[in-house]
Amino acid sequence: MTTHKPAFSREDKNNNVWLSYAESADWQPVDKGLSPTVLPSEMAIGEAMLNELMLTAEENSGEINIALLGGRGAQQLHRLLGELAAKTEHDALFARLNVFTQDALAPMAMQNGLSFVRDFERILGPAFFEKINSFTPMQTDSDDLEGSFIAYLQKLESLGGLDIFFIGHGPEANEASHLAYIKPFSGAQAHHLAGLIPISSSILEHHISKFKAGGSQVSEADEQECRHAQYILTLGPATILKAKKVVQSVVDAETAPAKVATYQKVLRTTISNDQAEAAEQLNANPGLWVRLHPNFKSFVLPNLGV
Repeated sequence: MTTHKPAFSREDKNNNVWLSYAESADWQPVDKGLSPTVLPSEMAIGEAMLNELMLTAEENSGEINIALLGGRGAQQLHRLLGELAAKTEHDALFARLNVFTQDALAPMAMQNGLSFVRDFERILGPAFFEKINSFTPMQTDSDDLEGSFIAYLQKLESLGGLDIFFIGHGPEANEASHLAYIKPFSGAQAHHLAGLIPISSSILEHHISKFKAGGSQVSEADEQECRHAQYILTLGPATILKAKKVVQSVVDAETAPAKVATYQKVLRTTISNDQAEAAEQLNANPGLWVRLHPNFKSFVLPNLGV
């Protein structure tokens, strides 16, 4: 039997390539508000994120599709999952998991020590990857990045979309912010499932220094290859909005103090009900996209000032 694969369209917005279905539904912005949950420690936030996964497992039968958050924000969650995977009591849960990555630097070898995949493997541990149902990273070493990205999106769609999108909050200039790597003024719209974003030298420097500080083993060859990356592959607004649940963690305001102001701006800003005005707000400050999701939780530390 032939499986139907949805047709995709490609839009170029300010040199950012956005992928979406050829026929995209109209949308109406409805601001759901934002009520962060302040927790005392990174471990407490990791436990809260794990609890959201456990709740989803209890509420639903069958497979569970999640997008992993990279970097500092989810490291405690990853450590907890790795500890559980080293035992057997939650093997039935792991066997239900279809795990997707949400962003990647490209072109770059999949074995590069500066890839998000290697960082996931380092913290989650081999038992986690042996026990889960599937792991689907973004292919960063393909001769056809867009074609490989579409295949990734088709697999996610065939599995029914994300049950949980674990997401962070990144600071940008002018007190704006990014989600995944949906950057300000990148032209991201509500129907865009994913994008290829031109990378900047500042992002590369931040990425390399963050991975080294986190304990990743990085060779000189890995670093040189990473510095030649041209794009960030990222999931887009439509994938966030289509997820059944979005769980955010913001834990590193101490090392990234700009997040205090940028998160406050997301907290204080109300998205317009007018479609054109809302599109302008979201383009200038993509961190606002979470305010449109009906099942969103934001776990933060006290140093975020909320």
